[in-house]
Amino acid sequence: MGKFVRIKLLIGALALICSTFAVQAKLQLVITEGVDAARPIAIVPFKWRGDGLLPENIDRVITDNMRRSGKFNPITMSTMPQFPASDADVNYASWAATGVDTILVGSVEMQADGRYQVTYELIDVLRGQITGGNAQTLVDGQLQYNNDHIIARGSSFIGEDDFRQHAHQISDAIYEQLTGERGAFQTRLAYVIVRDREVHELPFQLVISDYDGANETRLLSSPEPLMSPSWSPDGEQLAYVSFENKRPQIFIQDIYTTSRTRMTDFPGINGAPVFSPDGKQLAMVLSKDGNPEIYVMDIATRDLRRITRHRSVDTEPSWTPDGKSLIFSSERGGKPQIYRVNLATGRVHRLTYEGEMNLGASVTPNGEDLVLVNRTNGDYHIARQRITDGAIQVLTRTYLDESASIAPNGSMIIYSALHEGKQVLSLVSLDGRFKARLPAADGQVKSPSWSPFLF
Repeated sequence: MGKFVRIKLLIGALALICSTFAVQAKLQLVITEGVDAARPIAIVPFKWRGDGLLPENIDRVITDNMRRSGKFNPITMSTMPQFPASDADVNYASWAATGVDTILVGSVEMQADGRYQVTYELIDVLRGQITGGNAQTLVDGQLQYNNDHIIARGSSFIGEDDFRQHAHQISDAIYEQLTGERGAFQTRLAYVIVRDREVHELPFQLVISDYDGANETRLLSSPEPLMSPSWSPDGEQLAYVSFENKRPQIFIQDIYTTSRTRMTDFPGINGAPVFSPDGKQLAMVLSKDGNPEIYVMDIATRDLRRITRHRSVDTEPSWTPDGKSLIFSSERGGKPQIYRVNLATGRVHRLTYEGEMNLGASVTPNGEDLVLVNRTNGDYHIARQRITDGAIQVLTRTYLDESASIAPNGSMIIYSALHEGKQVLSLVSLDGRFKARLPAADGQVKSPSWSPFLF
């Protein structure tokens, strides 16, 4: 079965699951910093050609996506000089006067078969103003119009339940055209919600949602703690730690069917499972042989390989993008710092020195930076450290930051923080300029994990 087909089946399966296991602690993304300095863009309301109301305001979803990316600042409707539905309707001089150089226009038209045709155009206003909307090119002695001021365009037929997903798809196209990087609006989050034991019989819930907190779906509820969810590289499974049997055990759960497999049940610690980039192995922390050490398990055979051997605590493994090394936290130098172990040679190299301690590191998808938790003057903050020269940049000012997870395009980081006495999820861009919170309406939210690209 092709991956696209599997993803479409996943969307349908999650919709069915969601109707049965709706989560009440819906996340609400609140932007706290960094939009004003972002690039202005206009997402013009799509023209509706049909009866009644649209199933979903597609341009509103796109507007929110652009703002949440940290790279764009969509202008308000009140500052738009007009509301064109296509390039032919655009008054380039009026738009250029607003200071906006790029606009998105489009329309939604109801079809006789119940589907909807969604059409959009992403337009370079300044180039359109120069050419009058039609750039001329001489081809074989003939003057032709190439419309190269239109950066991207598309037309699709979608069902009533596909509006939000299609809005994310358009957002990805816009983001990639304007930044040169792949968009991550069609990705998902996994996280743990913890509720009051006195009110909820099963207070621990493993939840997945869209990247922005929409479409929450509960995969598992437990009377005991759930921890450390980690996505498989194909986005079809989650590995996590469960204490439901009164001791830590590592499970892998299929997101489509919700069936799961127990992978470990060793004495002592069974923790921090992380899939390898090829999806064939799990890195984990086990204490079955004494101190907590890093191990790698072959998922198919369950064969274990011990990676570290030290009298100190080694924990929090993560893979380098090439799958040849593991990054981990260790107290072997005194206080926790980040180390790298080459899986072929076993050689260990220390990576961090700045601050009182560093822990919980992972590598950005391009392999150039570490994202970690840095403690300086007693405060725990998310930081970025260049691997080449060790230069470190503290990215957050929230309180007790932990469990950082990087978007698959490397643009954003989601992490857990303490806000007004509650654990909430927060977002920060890799450059530290954009910040947002995703607090839940009910319960504490922690242990976030950003999915790989799903389409």
